[in-house]
Parts: sequence; C-alpha cells; structure tokens
Amino acid sequence: MNGKKKGSMSRLFQYAGKFKYLTISSWVLSAISAWVALVPFYYIWRIIKEVLEVSPNYSEAENLSHYGWCAVGFAVLSMLLYICGLMCSHIAAFRVQANMRSQTMKYILTLPIGFMDDIGSGKVRKIVNESSAATESYLAHQLPDRAAAMATPVGLLILLLTFDWRLGLLSLIPIIIAFFIMASMTGSSMKEKMKQY
Repeated sequence: MNGKKKGSMSRLFQYAGKFKYLTISSWVLSAISAWVALVPFYYIWRIIKEVLEVSPNYSEAENLSHYGWCAVGFAVLSMLLYICGLMCSHIAAFRVQANMRSQTMKYILTLPIGFMDDIGSGKVRKIVNESSAATESYLAHQLPDRAAAMATPVGLLILLLTFDWRLGLLSLIPIIIAFFIMASMTGSSMKEKMKQY
C-alpha cells in the first residue's frame, strides 16, 4: 500500500473514530464469507465422488442428502456473513460521512465572512455533501468487495488442491495466463491507447 493510500485510509479512520473497528470487521467478515462460499463446491464434489464410486448401484449412495444440506447450509452461512460485513461497513461509512460533514462545516465557520460571497453558500454545501457522500460508497462497498476479491483466489487454490493436487496445479496455468492477459489490458500502456482512441 503506497503512502498516499495509507495516509488517506488513516485519515478516514480518524473520521471513523471508534467505528474504524467496524470497517476492519467488515473486511474480515467479507473475506471469511468468500471462503465459506467455496465450501458448497467441496460438498458438491463429495456428492459426485460418491455417486461415481457406487455407480451403477446408486441406491448405495447414503450421504447424498447430508452433503446436499451441508452445501445449502454453507451457502446460507456465506450470505449471512456477507450481510453482517456490509452492516458493519455501512455503519462505519455513515459515521465517517457524518463526522466529515460536521468537521468541515466547523472549519468553514472559522473562515472570514466574505469567503462565501464569491462561491455561494449553496455551492459550498453541495461540495461538502457530495465529497463526504463519496466516501460512503468506497468504505461501505468497495473495500469489503476488495477483501472478498483478494480472499477468493486463495480459497479457490486451496479448494483445487483439496480435490486433486495435480488438477489444482494444472488449473494454475490458465489463471497465470489470465493474469498476464489482464495485465496487458490494464496499466499505463492501455491508458495511453484509450486516450488515443
């Protein structure tokens, strides 16, 4: 994390006060939710494995119902964890937004009276409201989603290696190729191409 990002995040944490722990909790819950969301695939694999092992005597497959309910249970648990994470992030984001507005307006009140003559009080209020509202989307949605996006590939790799380590390693090849393709479609070179376009 570069200095600017770290500085802006610590500044947002200052606005959050004691609610910053809710922001951190939302990241943790979002990452755990992403991992739990992968567990149903394990149970689906167990169902397929058991069916193939007893084939063609499908009546000997005894654990299908159990595995099915486990898959459903973990899917529901994943959604509940994600909702809890979003609740934490929204509470913290709204606190940051309110504190930002309050502190900014207190600062504006200390400025000379003629400050608003050129700009207008309505425009200043609009700038303060829109700027503080922009943090809500970032803190309440983007950061938890980023935590889930970072946790999912790690969980997916562990899941693939659990199924079959050879298949897991083989599956890494298209992932590595995809990262190289994505890297070629992003970055400064693509930015320049889009500007030319």
